[in-house]
Amino acid sequence: MSLGIAFKGPEGIVLAADSRVTLNNAFAQPNGQTMLIASTFDNATKLLKVKGQNFVGAVTYGVGALGQKEPRTAHSFIPEFESMLNKKHPNKRLNVEEFAQELSDFFLARWNTHMPSTGVQGDMVFLVGGYDEGAPYGHVFEVFIPNKPKPNELYAAAGQFGAVWGGQREYVDRLLNGYDFRLLEIVQTEFAPDAQKADQFKQKIGQLTTPIPYPFLPLQDSVDLSIFLIRTTIRIQTWLIGIRGVGGAIDVATITKTDGFKAVQAKQILGERAI
Repeated sequence: MSLGIAFKGPEGIVLAADSRVTLNNAFAQPNGQTMLIASTFDNATKLLKVKGQNFVGAVTYGVGALGQKEPRTAHSFIPEFESMLNKKHPNKRLNVEEFAQELSDFFLARWNTHMPSTGVQGDMVFLVGGYDEGAPYGHVFEVFIPNKPKPNELYAAAGQFGAVWGGQREYVDRLLNGYDFRLLEIVQTEFAPDAQKADQFKQKIGQLTTPIPYPFLPLQDSVDLSIFLIRTTIRIQTWLIGIRGVGGAIDVATITKTDGFKAVQAKQILGERAI
């Protein structure tokens, strides 16, 4: 599952993600039923940087690997993606939408090659953020592979800023939106309000949103808030029954108009260490 966050702020873009990947293993039981056991690994890289494209980056969440017999993470494909971009667009700085489209096309092709045509639930999702050359503010796009491969820009209007997140999102939803995203499904299923009542309900619960002034939020505060949201999810999951899909190190990067992609904190490959 994992948790990925992208902030579009007035001073720059923030991309953040945890490092846990979860694999569900099916075991046949003597009674004929199947039991799923989740195995977690805490050193996956979901913050993606592409050489030669210094003003754009991405985080990924959702389906953690492509392929069943030989699963590969999104990060493991990045060298091939870099090589393809260098051949197709030598020495060209892509704008954010162009980059998002190339990323989408690349991973959709890999999905179609490595994944079965049926039986797979969910998408491999990418939040792509960065700056176009000469643009005063950044752009954020989301891409869902394979179901919504066309890049969709978020906070696209002039002067519009905010955050987008996905994966195991329920605790971030509660903190920022004031309610779990599943609340609307429960209300619709249990009470079946007509369209007018449903719209009125959405407007009312919209008042629960945490009043964060995103258009005035400095870059450092955007970084701090991103880390807080992921860390809070990690901590509360230590007491949960169920899939603890968010964990490991929190990788964070900023992208600004002048400095481009800059890692704020990123795990390193290490030798033996005390446990």
